[in-house]
Amino acid sequence: QVQLVESGGGLVQPGGSLNLSCATSGFTLETYAIGWFRLVPGKGSKGVSCINPGDLGVVYSDSVKGRFTISRDNSKNMIYLQMNSLQVEDSGVYACAAEKTAGCGLVEGWYDYWGQGTQVTVSS
Repeated sequence: QVQLVESGGGLVQPGGSLNLSCATSGFTLETYAIGWFRLVPGKGSKGVSCINPGDLGVVYSDSVKGRFTISRDNSKNMIYLQMNSLQVEDSGVYACAAEKTAGCGLVEGWYDYWGQGTQVTVSS
């Protein structure tokens, strides 16, 4: 059974940091691209970052480039999203998702498996 479980969200002040984790099971992580998406009620989802299998690179949305870092530890079946210099606009539910065939991209429809998400709130 494929599972993705996010953790690490919370309430943080603008300028602060959070490190999100995505624990995966039920599939061979090293063969999948993993994406992080931000879901905001009434505004849909926005692709934040993704990481390819192997050494095939990463992608960031323009709004988080230079502030967020995505990484993977295949030996632990984990994906991480380090978020620095957080802004109010970064608030939302962050979900990780897995995709095998199309490769890394910030397109929600490419992804086959999704986690439930973890809430990130940036507020003073």
